[in-house]
Amino acid sequence: MKLKKTLLVFTMSIFLCSALNATGFNMGMTGAIKQKTKELDKKVSQKKSSASLGPTGHVSTTAEGVVLGTAANYVILAKTGVSTVPSSVVIGNVGLSPNARVGLTGWSLIAEPTDTCFTSAQVAAPGKLYAADNVGGTTSVDLTTAIGDMQTAYTAAAGKPAGVGPKLDLGGGTLTSQTLAPGVYTWGSDVTIPTNLTLAGTTSASGPTDVWIFQITGKLGMAAAKSVILTNGALPQNVFWQVADVVTIGANTHFEGIILAQTMIEFGNLSSINGRLLAQTAVTLDATTVTVP
Repeated sequence: MKLKKTLLVFTMSIFLCSALNATGFNMGMTGAIKQKTKELDKKVSQKKSSASLGPTGHVSTTAEGVVLGTAANYVILAKTGVSTVPSSVVIGNVGLSPNARVGLTGWSLIAEPTDTCFTSAQVAAPGKLYAADNVGGTTSVDLTTAIGDMQTAYTAAAGKPAGVGPKLDLGGGTLTSQTLAPGVYTWGSDVTIPTNLTLAGTTSASGPTDVWIFQITGKLGMAAAKSVILTNGALPQNVFWQVADVVTIGANTHFEGIILAQTMIEFGNLSSINGRLLAQTAVTLDATTVTVP
């Protein structure tokens, strides 16, 4: 009888120990799975293109403005190349598609492990550079969408009702010491700005809703050491330059607004802009400061 009781107690002890060990093992496994899930989630988050998270800076919110869509996730966006002669200063994201990273020249690109983007000493954090051949995350898809939105924005700006009266072919294409009220201005020629140009809001209170759209079927050029000046509450995100040919901004010149160029945008040495450079070919900078609105 004693022997049976002893065997029974021994068997129950083994059973309880096994159950406790199994529970501990399962709890350990659960903890390990949770930790691994967190690590994977973190990796996925790191791979997700930060340029897919929404606009950088400010965009026009008025009905008269031009919708940029996901092109607004970038301060510079181009199709064939974005080059810089150091040292430029860029605040915002830089995107290039369908061309690959080979088209990002002069940036001294710094790669990251997932190949989602690049950083550069010339692009202020948290800004990044993205190219169509970045294989990590959603970069390639994001860029394809943004390029399409850029082209749509160009077409929308070109399709706005043309300027009339003094806003049609103003100055024969030469804007000398002009102060321009909000509205749509249209030229069937090249436009040259040899002096400072002032864009004046209707009033300081209405400034945030005032919009300027410049429709130019030729080239746009601005002389060296001049400025586009915004007054009376005018905002750079509400100024749109739709240009069918090359845009050339002179050395030491300051510009304002969103440039939607069907071809190339070129900024001279020590030039600057508050706005965006959205080119259907290339963007070239020369120690240029580009600041998102």
